[in-house]
Amino acid sequence: MSLFVDTSVWSLALRRDHPPGSKEVILLKRALSEGVAVFTTGLVLQELLQGFLGAKSSGQIIDRFTALPFIVPDRMDHIHAASIRNRCRQRGIQTGTIDALLAQLCLRHELDLLTADKDFKHISRVFPLRLV
Repeated sequence: MSLFVDTSVWSLALRRDHPPGSKEVILLKRALSEGVAVFTTGLVLQELLQGFLGAKSSGQIIDRFTALPFIVPDRMDHIHAASIRNRCRQRGIQTGTIDALLAQLCLRHELDLLTADKDFKHISRVFPLRLV
């Protein structure tokens, strides 16, 4: 299994004011300790850096993410993400631009998605997105 971890889970895992016992954080820690390939992309890194203030926090996030394999979306990923968003909207499901792109990256690279964001559950009803 290879895993893509959404910003929502990283945020829970990195926050000091949140109890570390959420099921998503436990799954993330288990995956990392068992050597599961955990992937990320620039948008997740950017969202985390925007959400945590201070040079120390930013430096720690950058250091931790340096070890993760990094997926870079290409032109076709953006085209397919737009299709994901449009098809979901046709079925009455509101999907954010970033969520559609992350879903596309998971689909293309055949990655399971670990997320605390319920919006991906809605996407998975329309596309074969594998949620952990």
